[in-house]
Parts: sequence; structure tokens; C-alpha cells
Amino acid sequence: MVRLTLRSVVYCALALSSAGGFLSACSSGLGGAIPVEQYKDDADASAPPEYIIAVGDTLSIQVFDQPNMSGKMPVRSDGRISLPFVSEVQAAGKTPARLAADLEAGLKSVVLAPRVTVVVEQSRPLTISVLGEVGKPGTQTFEAGSGVAQALAAAGGLTSFAHKDRIFVVRNAPKPVRIHFTYDALIRTVGAASTFRLKAGDIVVVE
Repeated sequence: MVRLTLRSVVYCALALSSAGGFLSACSSGLGGAIPVEQYKDDADASAPPEYIIAVGDTLSIQVFDQPNMSGKMPVRSDGRISLPFVSEVQAAGKTPARLAADLEAGLKSVVLAPRVTVVVEQSRPLTISVLGEVGKPGTQTFEAGSGVAQALAAAGGLTSFAHKDRIFVVRNAPKPVRIHFTYDALIRTVGAASTFRLKAGDIVVVE
């Protein structure tokens, strides 16, 4: 029998609200969750998706043979950057290659055949909510590429009431899904659970 404490019910309800309403999340079964071993991202695993620039990233922009137009600059809260002779440029939501192409187009009026490279020097932190039967439930900030085990450790580990075989990641994009993990699988150094990487907006729930 699954034991649901008052705190786990409250946090489970919060997770459901944030995740768009997985009504079966607090049920005694897995509620339609997909085992992590069977989960496949819609993105082609053989071709990792291109990075999308976001607010808070720091970019290194180099304009060939134009040092005065080159340098490091942050993506401001409005998603834009400022570059000499181009003024305000929308950066957030674009790939580095797309932004470089847009900058080249904007510089053609002042530079002959401009060549621009854009590199993400520092990416924004990854914000993840960890809810349910953990020591310190709430929002945690991680480096990109962090996994579920790191999230649980940052949240103070599992409580004595936690079910080690009922750990879930609620992911909204590209489509809503609940991904099931077990604690034993997470602490192993091989397998799908240990290699799974969290994304911005994910919610980790421990029942």
C-alpha cells in the first residue's frame, strides 16, 4: 500500500498544477508514467538539438577583422543584445548560428562581407522544482547537464517516508509526460536513469 503523507499530497498537488494536470500522479499505481528506460525524447538522439540562446546567457561575438565590434555581452532581460552599428538585436530564442547570420545581415551596410561567430560563453542556470518526500522541497538551481540524482541530493535527499521506487520527473515539453525512476537505478553509474538529463521546467516528484 502506498503511504501518502499530508506533505506529499500537498506537493503532489502542486506538481500536478504546474504540469498541466496529471490526475493520476497520486494514485497507487504509476499513473501512466513511462519507465525511464522506455522514454525517448522527440529530438533525434543521434543529433543533439541545437542550443537555444536565453535571457541570462553570456555570448562571445566575434566579427572578423573588426575588434571594435567584437566582445562578450550578456543577453538582457528583454532578450536583446547591443552591438555597435547594429543597435538592438534580438538574441533570445535563436541558435548561435541563426544569431550570427542575423548579425552578418545587419552589418552589411557598414562592413564588406562581414563574418560573425557567436559562442555561448556561459549559459543560464537550470532551474528545477523538487517536490514531495525530500528534505528540502522547493526550487533548486543547477548547472546544465545535471541529472535526477543531483537534484535529489541538492534537495536534502529522501525522507524516511519516501518510496524509493516512486520517483518521477514531470516534463511538459515537447509534450506532457511523467517519467518513472527508482532510487536504486539512479545511484548506479550505468543505465538510462543515471544518464538522464534534466531540462528547464522539469519537476522532480518523490512520493
